[in-house]
Amino acid sequence: MSTMIQTVRSFPWKSVVAAVAVSGLAISVARVATQPASNRPRVADVRAAERELAPRPGQSDPRAPAVSREWIVGNGVIEPADREVRVAVAVAGRVQRIAVREGQFVRRGDVLLEQESAIERASLAAAEADLLVARAELSRALRGNRREDRDAADADLAAARARSELSTVALARTESLASSSNATRDELDRARGQAEIDRATLRQVEARRNATVRGSRAEDIAVASARARASQARRDQAREQLERSTVRAPCDGEVLQIKLREGEYASPSGDPAILLGDTRLLRARIDVDEREFSGVRVGAEAAVTADAYGARRFRGSVVEIARRFGRRNIRTDDPVERVDTKIIEVVLRLDERDGLVPGQRIVGLVRAGR
Repeated sequence: MSTMIQTVRSFPWKSVVAAVAVSGLAISVARVATQPASNRPRVADVRAAERELAPRPGQSDPRAPAVSREWIVGNGVIEPADREVRVAVAVAGRVQRIAVREGQFVRRGDVLLEQESAIERASLAAAEADLLVARAELSRALRGNRREDRDAADADLAAARARSELSTVALARTESLASSSNATRDELDRARGQAEIDRATLRQVEARRNATVRGSRAEDIAVASARARASQARRDQAREQLERSTVRAPCDGEVLQIKLREGEYASPSGDPAILLGDTRLLRARIDVDEREFSGVRVGAEAAVTADAYGARRFRGSVVEIARRFGRRNIRTDDPVERVDTKIIEVVLRLDERDGLVPGQRIVGLVRAGR
């Protein structure tokens, strides 16, 4: 047993491990050497990755530090004078009618589209009927009864007064006869009772006549007035519900896009129904790199170019500079473009606009300030 242990210990293990390692490395090198050409990077790709990209005309390499130059360049987009207005429906419902078409110029308050509103119209009609009833009750409470009712109350009072006077005279005559024993005790009691009844009837008719002439009590007028106000509030609410089913233009502008069709279901939480924009004036909103912000001035000369018009420049000037930095808004397909840089939005007023369309991507140039 001890002889076996000594044999194992004396075996050259280090030499064996080294030999195995060298053999594995040789096998790996052989595999790489025999690898198919399709799995190896092409020489052209390697050279393209190692090349230094030259800046475009009028632009600098975005990976290089900012340098002083005449024009500051930024990518941007054409927009209406006050940006696009995204008009949405106020209530969920099915679109019944679209009253405009794309390219049409509308004024503030013009109808853009209408939703189905049969239920809202019926509710408004019922509320208006309730309001008419409440107002009639209030008018009667305020004006009192008609002249005919007052004349009838006066006639009832005259009749009651005449009956009371007649029963009073009859009672006096009966008392005189009873004192001379010409009338019985029972006849005297009946005469007294009739006189008392006629006097009470006179007081009742007189009070009713006074109420008819003077009109309703203050409490009745207050109740009628409150009912009229409540009915008017319900009418106004029903009218507002009906109005919300009609989408109107919030401003003057051109209909740039209609995203719904008649018969489709519209929801306030969905996409806007219609895009509006005042295209009588166009602006360009460009992203200016934070490294070049110091060279931008309001009123500076500016221009924009578009791929559709080649080297043509649309002249303008800087009218607005944003108050805070943000992320880049316009992305290009340039693989070396920096997407993590901060930018500031600069708005250009365009003196030339023929051929430009809202939403069109452009390149803006601003003459750097000194």
